[in-house]
Amino acid sequence: MEPRTVTPTPGMPPGTPPPGTKGTYSGWLGFAGALIIFVAIANMIQGLVAIFQEEYFVVTEERILVFDYTTWGWILLLIGAFELLVGLGILANQVWARVAGVVLTIVLAVSQIGFLAAFPIWSVLMISLCIVVIYALIVPPSDPSPL
Repeated sequence: MEPRTVTPTPGMPPGTPPPGTKGTYSGWLGFAGALIIFVAIANMIQGLVAIFQEEYFVVTEERILVFDYTTWGWILLLIGAFELLVGLGILANQVWARVAGVVLTIVLAVSQIGFLAAFPIWSVLMISLCIVVIYALIVPPSDPSPL
């Protein structure tokens, strides 16, 4: 079997995939896609708990930020479901998913502030994971491999 050679496309830098093909993929994108799916599932579970077992969150009314826990639960459930789709798009190397992933992850990190009074360690962990996901989505691949 002969080695495969790629002829460069005129006017494009070497290593650029031909027009009509997918772009480059890095380990950071795989990591971000998997982590955003994990964060999405965790948030959907937390949202379901907030919706169906509101008494699970043991804090007084005055310690809740902006909404009650049922409302926060619905917000987290909807964001988590959409974020799951975005995570799958990231794994499929879709540019729209990377952009949506950054925006949704920022929104998700802010939404975790609502749970700081009930579960401070969990909320800080989720906010930290969001920061790592944002970094993974915006860092350029150092040694990209074409898909």
